[in-house]
Amino acid sequence: MSRPVTLAVELSVEIRDPWGNAMRGISARTKSNRKDFGVSWSSTMDGGGLVVSETVEIDLEMELLRK
Repeated sequence: MSRPVTLAVELSVEIRDPWGNAMRGISARTKSNRKDFGVSWSSTMDGGGLVVSETVEIDLEMELLRK
């Protein structure tokens, strides 16, 4: 199952590497409920509490290179 998600995106200032290539850093984050994507498996630990949280956090860290 798939569906669109919204990401909070941050873009760094552009810098130049020693070879003159333009670079930027980009960070993107979102949270989603795994059950929204059909992942419903669950189990509890011996002392209580869940093995798998319903909330899934997605963090992306990337570098953009422009030659």
